[in-house]
Amino acid sequence: MKYRHYLLQKLLLILLAAMFSKLSWSQSDSEPSLQLNVSGVRDDGQGFLSPNKVLSGDELQNKLSGTLGATLANELGVSATGYGAGASRPVMRGLEGARVQILQNGLSVGDVSSISADHAVANPMQNTHQIEILRGASALMYGSGSSGGLVNVVNDRIVTSMPDALSGAMNTSYETVNQGKTGNLELDAPAGPFALHLDSTISNSNNYQIPGYAEQGGPNANWAINPGQSLNVPYSGKLPFSFSNQNSLGLGASFLRADGYTGVSLERMNHDYGIPTAEGGFIQQSQNRYDFAHQTNDPFDGFSSIKVSAANTNYQHTEFTNNGVASTQWNNTATEARLELAHKELLGSKGVIGAQITGSTLNATDLSTNNYAIVPQTKSNSSALFWIEEGRYGALKTSLGSRYNYAAQNPNSATQFPSPGSQGFQPTSYGPPSIQNRQFNLMSYSAGGMLDIERGYGLGLAYTVSQRAPTPQELYSYGPHDSTATFDIGNSNLGTETSHNVELSLQKTLGLIRSKVSVYRNQFTNYIYGFYTGSCSTNNDNFSVVQASQANANIRGIEGELTYNWNQTGFGGRLFGDVVQGSFNAGGNLPLQPAPRLGTELVHQRDGWLTSATYIYSYQQNRLASWEIGPVPSYNLLNANLSYTERIGKINWTGYLALKNLLNEEIRYATSPMAVRLYAPQPGRSLMVGVRAAF
Repeated sequence: MKYRHYLLQKLLLILLAAMFSKLSWSQSDSEPSLQLNVSGVRDDGQGFLSPNKVLSGDELQNKLSGTLGATLANELGVSATGYGAGASRPVMRGLEGARVQILQNGLSVGDVSSISADHAVANPMQNTHQIEILRGASALMYGSGSSGGLVNVVNDRIVTSMPDALSGAMNTSYETVNQGKTGNLELDAPAGPFALHLDSTISNSNNYQIPGYAEQGGPNANWAINPGQSLNVPYSGKLPFSFSNQNSLGLGASFLRADGYTGVSLERMNHDYGIPTAEGGFIQQSQNRYDFAHQTNDPFDGFSSIKVSAANTNYQHTEFTNNGVASTQWNNTATEARLELAHKELLGSKGVIGAQITGSTLNATDLSTNNYAIVPQTKSNSSALFWIEEGRYGALKTSLGSRYNYAAQNPNSATQFPSPGSQGFQPTSYGPPSIQNRQFNLMSYSAGGMLDIERGYGLGLAYTVSQRAPTPQELYSYGPHDSTATFDIGNSNLGTETSHNVELSLQKTLGLIRSKVSVYRNQFTNYIYGFYTGSCSTNNDNFSVVQASQANANIRGIEGELTYNWNQTGFGGRLFGDVVQGSFNAGGNLPLQPAPRLGTELVHQRDGWLTSATYIYSYQQNRLASWEIGPVPSYNLLNANLSYTERIGKINWTGYLALKNLLNEEIRYATSPMAVRLYAPQPGRSLMVGVRAAF
């Protein structure tokens, strides 16, 4: 074991040394301004402020999973939460929840996944065309408060270019670890000046197989995460309540013109999935979504395009106990509209100015206590102006961005909470928060640049200030949450959370061997977190009382990768690693911080064959918050993929195999709350077989 760790540490040292080396690795002395990689995405691979990642094509297909978090879990600087197979959200540079915004086609996904890790992202993955990870100034186009970053899932449901004929794709697969069956269909067709779109997905999986026992440490561990709790659930084999069943239907229609397009789309999504905590339970989730998009190119002198987009979502989910009794219902309706005006190059810089308006209504009801509110019906309104610029001045690339946001939270003043005594609090001093309207003026901005210190080598520096308003749940919640085994109490006096992020990066962008490394520090003022008070609610299975609190905090990290011939024909390789550490300024660690990781990927692509393997070593996580039980054990993750593509007639047929967790390791994420981490490891060894057809 020590020898393996010694080798891994040596690999990291070699990786970091190679990033700063100037050895003659260049394949060519000429620098292309833009290049096409194997997935057909135009990207110069650099990003102006901080590294951006685009997943598409074969790389996306190899990494695509049933949830967004699982799909991105092994990207540089990105980890994930894990509530069974149904709910997993990305954690970016140690930040999650409201600090990582999720978009669908550039507009908010409209769900409640940012409130708690057991709430699934309402975004079916199987028909995804591209996933974009944005940080810095580019993230300010879409929202304030995305201090961890932003993820945009693109499904092209509103078609923007006319297909020549009927085209589409089909996929079907089977997975052994959970008897998972997935099928999806996508069609695009021309109809005069219109382009029509249809997509549908059905995915069903049973409880998945786990290595060893469900409890961390085996059946004798008998963890008690709350005072007075006594549990004994020595599950092995299949993990109870780890199933996931999902279906979706999407329709779109676009009117295409020589100077742009106008389109609409709709989506219906249903998702039933288990919550594999010690007590167990499940969630039934549904959402209706309607989108509109209009773009005109070259609308007037000096401007390259004007775009208007809007979305309306109606979301609902109901949480059930392990015996099928409805316990909690969440509802969220949201409407968002955006205007983006892109100007042509002026004084060496191109940019976008725009406006955004958002309105939503959220409420959550405890169905087991006379329909008391857990979160009162709260109307949230937001209006914003933003401006983003990117320029090139000789050896210097620059990026500037700013965003002003006015946000208001207006709860229903007639809300009735249960009394503290009825909740069995000891002591009974933990009363509900006051119901009061709140308004916030938020100012976020970013500035940075990338200097070409030598041909193919860039040195970047970026500074980003991001402000976010507390969410309705953080301000006004008062009630039990079974999936996290907590009784959550909001704080209506919370102030604006502000992050100051400084990032230094070095990149090598030419040649067969390329590299990048980033070092960052994110200083928070009024960081919002759930403080475990040490008390419990005896009427709710001894749930820990968690109160929304604020404190100054900071997150420091380093991440880097070294690639050889990456995303090109033939052999390619990648070494990568990331470390992040979060702490309160007054002392103590931030909760739910990812463990340090080292990894490598090997890929070979030729003559229709694509073979890849990924190995990741995640270190033991000892840096835990004072209330977290640990340590979180280390693990080795080995995945492999094999596919072959052959064109027969007008159809590209692809057969593929995906091997996951080949070493059958017990994998637990430090980013998952204790209620699930201590009782629910990730799936064991699995084989997926499938066939794709594109025409």
